[in-house]
Amino acid sequence: MKQPTKPLSTGEFVPLLALTVSLVAMSTDVMLPALDVIGQDLAVANVNDTQLIVSMLFVGYAIGQLLAGPLSDCFGRKPIVYWGFGVFLVGCLMSMLATDFTVMLVGRVLQGLGVAGPRIVPIAIVRDGYEGRAMARIMSFIMAVFILVPTLAPLIGQGVFVLAGWRATFTLLFVMALIALVWFGLRQPETLAPAQRRKFSVRNVISGIVEICAIRVTMGYTVTAGLVFGSFIGYLGSSRQIYQDAYDTGMLFPVYFGAAAIAIGAGSMLNARLVMRLGMRLLSWRAVSLTTVSAAAFAVVVHYSGGLPAFWLFMAWLMVTFFCMGLLFGNLNALAMEPLGHMAGLGAAFVGCVSTIIALPFAWIVGGSFNGGVMPLVMGFAVLGLASLVVMRWTEKRWF
Repeated sequence: MKQPTKPLSTGEFVPLLALTVSLVAMSTDVMLPALDVIGQDLAVANVNDTQLIVSMLFVGYAIGQLLAGPLSDCFGRKPIVYWGFGVFLVGCLMSMLATDFTVMLVGRVLQGLGVAGPRIVPIAIVRDGYEGRAMARIMSFIMAVFILVPTLAPLIGQGVFVLAGWRATFTLLFVMALIALVWFGLRQPETLAPAQRRKFSVRNVISGIVEICAIRVTMGYTVTAGLVFGSFIGYLGSSRQIYQDAYDTGMLFPVYFGAAAIAIGAGSMLNARLVMRLGMRLLSWRAVSLTTVSAAAFAVVVHYSGGLPAFWLFMAWLMVTFFCMGLLFGNLNALAMEPLGHMAGLGAAFVGCVSTIIALPFAWIVGGSFNGGVMPLVMGFAVLGLASLVVMRWTEKRWF
């Protein structure tokens, strides 16, 4: 295992990077309780279109990763994180002041474009110092701390929304980004030595991408991550409608949303304990298998329940599924990144960008198919889970 350059203690390194990475989750989840009101204030005709406030963030995020990763390989990790924070802050201001839906969506794209730096470069920072199972262990710790954000974000967002209106949720994001920027700038050392930096040019980027595309393991697990992420983003976009419209949970929506997110944290913590012993591949295979089988079985229950089973049944299935997500998020990234230590920035950008581009169309299908029940969501996890198993079989050339 490599040692990080002038490392922070793990007790500071993990929460610092978790906070930096968590801006994506916070930006996604904090306004979920207010989506309906935002749509009304900005004259959105189709209620399902309010899901674009979530998904357009990921459009900008996908594009931003293509810039952040290669640039961090050239100029170092820290300057690109600073650049990303700056663009993110501008996007927050645009959304905060938006008076029509188009301006809101442009602001969300800019937020995604900017947050790509603080989200993707920390993965390269971890890869600079760790590899293999040790990297998966650190990523699991980061994900476990990171998961506190989606657990609390809707509850925080609902409180801010009730007290000060939906525009204040973007003020909250602005302040949170400033805090993360100052902490990162003062405490996190640069991890990429000048001698290890790659000259930035279109030719170098293209040659690097060609090299990455030839690596079966990286491509296979990148596609797998995209398929898994697609159903998850579909859940995020439709979660308010599922909890509040379908199940009429009202103000308790953030509580139930947070309970499901806790299952991801539990999975991440367990993964950190097991991955050094069982390995990333076996744990990932079992997690995807359980996700697929449980979704397929629950689809039968949903069918015979008229599309809307008892709420406790839905939550039980969701907790199992999200526990598996906790096992997967850290492992799939580490597996895809394992061969890319010599170009960690470009590698992290490629893996993040391609997996997001793969995920978004499936997320739009899953979320946009909401019809008052949960069958589209459940079938999304079942079908995309099965596709993930097929891709993993192709990647490893064997069944586990």
